[in-house]
Formats: sequence, structure tokens, C-alpha cells
Amino acid sequence: MAVKNNYIAVAYNLYVKDEDEDQEALVEQCDAEHPFQFISKLESVLPAFETQVENLQKGDKFDFVIPCADAYGEFKDELMFDVPKNVFEIDGRFDKERIFEGNVIPLQGEDGERFHATVIEVKADAVTIDLNHPRAGEDLHFVGHVVENREATNDEITGMINMMSADDCGCGCCGHDDCDCDHDHHHGCGCGHCH
Repeated sequence: MAVKNNYIAVAYNLYVKDEDEDQEALVEQCDAEHPFQFISKLESVLPAFETQVENLQKGDKFDFVIPCADAYGEFKDELMFDVPKNVFEIDGRFDKERIFEGNVIPLQGEDGERFHATVIEVKADAVTIDLNHPRAGEDLHFVGHVVENREATNDEITGMINMMSADDCGCGCCGHDDCDCDHDHHHGCGCGHCH
């Protein structure tokens, strides 16, 4: 029996616990006009997120929490380290247009693997980067509704696979034509694509 891929679009508010208080803060929104979109069974979203919404119908509401262990894992201090500043030079000049505090940058390891890092600090001779996912260590609380859930067309499936492999938007599935975000394509949500 063939695997059925669905086109799923959801509008949601994402809340996480505030570090200083025991209250939740709204950190991301995707509205119905610009929903978060993905194709099921392509491993392009968090499995726990897909499981929660894949059997819902258009118009159904949802309210669920994904514990950090099932989201982006615990925050790991060892994933923060300094990189020599000259690594970020272009034609002998430091790339200050892309390398600044808070920016997420694409990097490539010696083995060719691509990943993303957050710039924590630019020092005199080094740049402190963080390889943790921006939502590492956080429980993700999603409240929203399903905008669409139907069988995906072959063109939609092919288009999604091409976008994921091109790494043009980090995922290609955030629903924004002008997206220039640089985040891991395996986000699911909670990566900051939406406002």
C-alpha cells in the first residue's frame, strides 16, 4: 500500500515558558493568510507536531504541548564555542553584514554536512557561535487550527522535496514567498519563520 502524503496548512500561536517567570510568552504566530505549510511523511517537521495535526480536518482546533525532549532537546553548553574570526572573512575582510549578534548563519562542516548556528558574540579575534536549536530546552505550546488538510498533489510533493534539498529557505515550507530565513529544514515549527 502506497504512503499517502497530505498537504497540511495550520495557523497557530506558539508559546514558551518565560525564563524569569512561570508564565508563557507568545514567541511566534502564523495566521490563516500565511499559514505554516508542510507535506506529511516527508520528515520535514517535528514528528511530534505532525502526529498531533495529521488526522485533524480543515477547521479543527488544536491545543497541545510538545516537551523539549520531543522537540529540539535540552540546551547543551558544549554546543557553544569560539571560532577564529578569520573563518568569516570574504576577500580578506570580516563579513560584518552577516556575522552579528543574534543572526542565524549557515555553516558547513569538514564532512560537507550543513547546519546552522546562532552568533552569540563577536570578539576581537573570535566569534562565539551556538549550535543549539533556537528553541532547545523549551517545551513548545501550540494553539491554533487547521487551515487545510488534503491529499498532496505530485507537484506539491516534488516542489517540497526540491525546496528542502535546495536549502534556499532552510525548509521551503514556511508559507512565505519572500522568506530568507536561515534555519534547519527539520524544524517542524517554532523556528521563527512566522511572526
